[in-house]
Amino acid sequence: MTVTSNGIAGGTNPPSRPSNGTLNGSHARSNGTTLTNGAVTNGQLTNGTSSTTSSSPEHHSFQSSNPQESSKDSSQGPTSKLEVGEHFLVQRSDTSWHSAEILEIRSHHETNELEYYVHYEGFNRRLDEWVGLDRVDVSSGSKVKAEAEARAAKNAALSQISVDSVDAQPDRKITRNQKRKHDEINHVQKTIAEMDPTTAALEREHEAITKVKYVDRIQFGKYEVDAWYFSPFPDDYGKQSKLWICEFCLKYMKLEKTYRFHLTDCQMRQPPGKEIYRKGSLSVYEVDGKDHKIYCQNLCLLAKLFLDHKTLFFDVEPFLFYILCEIDQQGAHIVGYFSKEKESPDGNNLACILTLPPYQRKGYGKLLIAFSYELSKLDLMIGSPEKPLSDLGKLSYRSYWSWVLLEILRDFKGTLTIRDLSQMTSITQNDIITTLQSLNMVKYWKGQHVICVTPKLVEEHLKSENLRRPRLLVDVSCLKYCPPKKNLKTSSKK
Repeated sequence: MTVTSNGIAGGTNPPSRPSNGTLNGSHARSNGTTLTNGAVTNGQLTNGTSSTTSSSPEHHSFQSSNPQESSKDSSQGPTSKLEVGEHFLVQRSDTSWHSAEILEIRSHHETNELEYYVHYEGFNRRLDEWVGLDRVDVSSGSKVKAEAEARAAKNAALSQISVDSVDAQPDRKITRNQKRKHDEINHVQKTIAEMDPTTAALEREHEAITKVKYVDRIQFGKYEVDAWYFSPFPDDYGKQSKLWICEFCLKYMKLEKTYRFHLTDCQMRQPPGKEIYRKGSLSVYEVDGKDHKIYCQNLCLLAKLFLDHKTLFFDVEPFLFYILCEIDQQGAHIVGYFSKEKESPDGNNLACILTLPPYQRKGYGKLLIAFSYELSKLDLMIGSPEKPLSDLGKLSYRSYWSWVLLEILRDFKGTLTIRDLSQMTSITQNDIITTLQSLNMVKYWKGQHVICVTPKLVEEHLKSENLRRPRLLVDVSCLKYCPPKKNLKTSSKK
């Protein structure tokens, strides 16, 4: 059993930094292993029996290793005064001080000074980082530890009191079923204690494997971008503090000189596959994972740096990748992408979606979501993104679904059912119901959901900042897409 999730990387993210011309130096399923025979290594495929030497100045090894192994050698380097699991006040990059837990210790590869990988309590894991001893208030250790233990005990007590009170009160205001619906609508995440045993075990395994992020940043085209999460790059690549990645072929390198050599040698200027959409400076390419396996595997490794619960598996052949690019004289620069299964038994029209950090907050995420539904309409299918969605993914999808439904409800004259809305939009009935519930526009009456709206309520929602018309829309007249013949035959039979 595996856990997969989708998410649009966005929100309050670490900034990407243009390099000013100087270099100063992932799809989706997990089977519990990081890399196996047949995994991609630096843009080349290994099969466990042969290896290839790159033409660049950097020689590549194809022995797989686990990047999660500690890089600290107990027999060499300085001795740490601090230990894994201890709590201290740590200065963040914005100069504020916060309680943090030490997750890992390593020696810097150049200075040989100790660095500490810390998690700031109460903050998203994407803000975890490596810090030097100068940013740790060593004197705060005992006090911070005591506060952390007190908080944990208090939270556990409150959780138990809440459960007991719900069980003890026959006239409680909220039932368990109502709480579940409330949590689904408001994206309340379950804690490990609330999960079923199997899901909880998988969540613990995921946290253990991905808790330490060794790759701090990447050079991607003209941008130096901070990595958010762990990604299982093979061998020593996964232990580098910085990787250089070609924005056209997605080959990853450890050294700047290798990267510069590669730029003079790389012939690619756009994703492989076929261009199926072009409007102005925006283009979308359809790439088959079976035909371009190495490229798609490298794309998954890149994506995992910015997605937390999107686990990685190298079997990309069953997937199609739709890559959004900005076009200029230098070539097609990757902005983001989404992928979907060629044949989804669950009726999913999207498996993974990502907008790269330098291009966020420009409307590309919703454009990709809209594009996935336009393909679903041409495929004559009703689809939904693969579940579970990440927090950011839920917010983006809910905003898109809300806008689409509100636009129809505002302009439509007559009677509409939820099934009618589903046929018109290719959005599943369940997604429509949960969206309308969040807008307080649907009620459950006599065994079925009934849409309850007024023109005034629709207009009020459309004026909301989160539900305004997207900045970028899909122009279907520019879409050159031929649905798979199998889809058309299946639909005609129905």
